[in-house]
Amino acid sequence: MSAPQKTIRRSLLVTSAVVSSLALSVPVSYAAPSPSPTPSATPPANMSTVGGERLGQPGTQVELASGVPVLPKKLSARSWIVADAESGEVLAAHNAHWRLAPASTLKMLFADTLLPKFPSSTEYEVTPSDLVDVGSGSSLVGIKEGESYTVHDLWLGVFLRSGNDAVHVLSKMNGGIDKTVAEMNAHAEELQALDTHAVSPDGYDAPGQVSSAYDLTLIARSGLQKEDFREYCSTVSAKFPGETKKTKKGKKVRESFEIQNTNRLLSGDADISVYQGIAGVKNGNTTNAGATFTGVAERNGKVLLVTVMNPEKDEHNEVYKETAQLFDWGFKAAGKVQPVGELVPPRSAVEESAQPVAGDSGADSGEAGGSGDGEPAAKPVVGAAAEGASGGVGIALGVIGGLLVLLATGVYLVNRRWPLPDLVRRRR
Repeated sequence: MSAPQKTIRRSLLVTSAVVSSLALSVPVSYAAPSPSPTPSATPPANMSTVGGERLGQPGTQVELASGVPVLPKKLSARSWIVADAESGEVLAAHNAHWRLAPASTLKMLFADTLLPKFPSSTEYEVTPSDLVDVGSGSSLVGIKEGESYTVHDLWLGVFLRSGNDAVHVLSKMNGGIDKTVAEMNAHAEELQALDTHAVSPDGYDAPGQVSSAYDLTLIARSGLQKEDFREYCSTVSAKFPGETKKTKKGKKVRESFEIQNTNRLLSGDADISVYQGIAGVKNGNTTNAGATFTGVAERNGKVLLVTVMNPEKDEHNEVYKETAQLFDWGFKAAGKVQPVGELVPPRSAVEESAQPVAGDSGADSGEAGGSGDGEPAAKPVVGAAAEGASGGVGIALGVIGGLLVLLATGVYLVNRRWPLPDLVRRRR
């Protein structure tokens, strides 16, 4: 396919995604009705079409053609998605918009919402009321009442140990559980993650608490724009403050203990190796959700996001094994397979892009980061927008015209690259 044809195809795909997302700009209570506490064993016939019509269809969506590797066999997850983290192209998906219980992958939304609020050096002394609402059987990092922790400590507890105690302390710092959940839902709507409805900030099982593979991927992509988010989600192990104790001589001593990331593609396990190029993001496991996981990995200049929800195969670390298989397929298929959808930008980016900009012209039709036909940028920059999208717009003007092209241009402009942690990307 020639470069002009690729640009036209992407413009049409992106425009379809944006129009679909704008059509869903009704209140969330209408666009995403609350499901029953026990989800059906089969996906609904009609799901959201945010990101493209095919993503709303049940079953596997992929464009296999000559030179494109076949998908892994015997995938058992209820829902999964493989996407290019930088261009936003969805390479393949299975029930992408099926609304399922997210477990602790919902902590990505919690982090993306609250991380900008508190400097990492801020200290906070934990009170008994801060921990009173932590659910029975929750994963904990080991926070103690009466002890002080920095915000940096608390976020390490959230990302490495999936500590619901750390989530609740940060929520209380933010004004309480209800306020935090409301802000999370507002942020999900801003991201156009319309399958998502938070009831608890930590992902603990609750009636009506749902997300989807598509939404979790959107949320992870948003979080990864933040340097501290990337730092925490890629940390393999860290020291965490323990409880203050008195020595025999009456001196107060506070030692620390080591915590390790429970993301097994990052830390490894007896039956699974560290995945080459892995750099986060978040795992989860509850009774209702089963095992869930969203991961990001880089290989040969390509950065992919994979989300897997609730594998039916009951084997140890199955969610990571299926994720690794999808990563392997994605790295082989990238640049060969035609996308079946798009990760849409936040609402604010779509609205801003709909405003005409006088004198806007680009040097070429390539996108920053090499997601088009050009060479990838040597040193990606945090938050750097794609450059030179107007060349593709010039072609698209003759095809679609008017407002739709302006909207498509906006989607090009929010495609981003970010530097993944060097120490993680070199792990083998």
